[in-house]
Amino acid sequence: MRNYDTPVREIRHQVYTEVAKAGFESSDESLIHDIESIPYNIVSETAQYRESIYRERAVASERVRLAMGLSLRPESKAVHLTDGLAASNINEKYYEPPLMQVIPSGCESCEENKYEVSNVCKGCLAHPCQEVCPRGAISMVNGKSFIDQDKCIKCGKCKSVCPYDAIAKKERPCKKACGVNAITSDKLGRAYIDADKCVSCGMCMVSCPFGAISDKSQIFQLARALSEGEEIVAEVAPAFVGQFGPDATPSRVKAALLELGFSDVVETALGADIGAVAEAHHYANHVATGELPFLLTSCCPSWAMLAKTQFPDLIESVSSELTPMVATARSIKKEHPDAKVVFIGPCAAKKLEASRREVRSDVDFVITFEELSGMFEAKGINPNDEKGEGSMHNATAAGRGYAVAGGVAEAVTNCIHEFYPDIDVKIEHAEGLAECKKVLMLAKAGKKNGCMIEGMGCPGGCVAGAGTILPIAKAKVEVEKMKKASSRQLPPKELSEIELD
Repeated sequence: MRNYDTPVREIRHQVYTEVAKAGFESSDESLIHDIESIPYNIVSETAQYRESIYRERAVASERVRLAMGLSLRPESKAVHLTDGLAASNINEKYYEPPLMQVIPSGCESCEENKYEVSNVCKGCLAHPCQEVCPRGAISMVNGKSFIDQDKCIKCGKCKSVCPYDAIAKKERPCKKACGVNAITSDKLGRAYIDADKCVSCGMCMVSCPFGAISDKSQIFQLARALSEGEEIVAEVAPAFVGQFGPDATPSRVKAALLELGFSDVVETALGADIGAVAEAHHYANHVATGELPFLLTSCCPSWAMLAKTQFPDLIESVSSELTPMVATARSIKKEHPDAKVVFIGPCAAKKLEASRREVRSDVDFVITFEELSGMFEAKGINPNDEKGEGSMHNATAAGRGYAVAGGVAEAVTNCIHEFYPDIDVKIEHAEGLAECKKVLMLAKAGKKNGCMIEGMGCPGGCVAGAGTILPIAKAKVEVEKMKKASSRQLPPKELSEIELD
């Protein structure tokens, strides 16, 4: 589903476009009317995806609230669509936690875990499904296999032996995608996200085929700030290449962002260069010497949050270096102390990272590529048609490679080989939070000593983040092209801060 332009993605795009348009164009007097009109602008007189226009508009209304940074309305009492709007009608970062939310009116109450015999069953003579069931849960009813759900223990043996593949495993897609087991059910059987377990990777959001899960956005507030002519600098994550169309070169994307109202555009890969150098020194001086058992990278916020919350004994091994987003933001603010900084990237979890007490003064807004696409459309800007010359800056191939799974480990390893040629590096990397958790368990058990361990919350790395647009395989190709086009492969050994040109 990630690799296709589905109706779910189109609906999200429509909401982002309309909300951004309100941020850019609506006056204080017209704002309430303009926001209340959005569900009607999106859902016409005929229902397209659900049983009625009323349910479609109900879901669209909640999407609008989330896109404004507001929380969903309670199911048990009447709350106006624009309730809380006055608090969000500002030109500063804003959203009410939690970040990820299930829209109740959009959830189809999918079954969590169930094996069921389909109509493909032939009622074969051998009935191996019946023979392998350890609890006698399968019988023959009207000549077909039947599973007694009260007896079934969900072992899956019946499915594995069926010669016709007639037994289906039904799983709630969002729960299956969640690597930290944060999704359960409410009293009505709808999906529910446990905020204490959730690390905001967004994999549930992009895996729900009904579009019933969404994160909150700051595009309205950012549009307000841009429309007021404030000095705002964009820092763009290296996964941006190819996201906005086949002809949207880095220089054209920069030109589009300047037309949108940003005063300057900087590569976040510059901060990644700093991180690669720092972690190379860290590994050489602390892990290779035996002072620390291993080094855990920290640039992925979902991975870092997983490590710190579920494996607190390993905190000392988590890299304390600034993430590329923060390192770049601080460099920008050093040169432009009065400017606001916007991180534009593939990641939903970066929104939470930017809200941390020690980071919130560095990064003023976080938006995804998907949200930026809506802002472009709201202003009638097409990055493919822009006339841009030159590059954003001059990050190295190492920093730009952070966008792909394994890229962080590769960058740090190459730096170690360059700076410390006598040190052998042991590398381990995991993609997806379930695999990340396995690696952390092995590390805790002493099975990964001497390793530099890269964790990526999204399978595929940043190019597979919840806020991306381009199919993952194509995105990887685009990142590789940008790496090859880099004038430098590695940052210098002494790099400690970004020099913006």
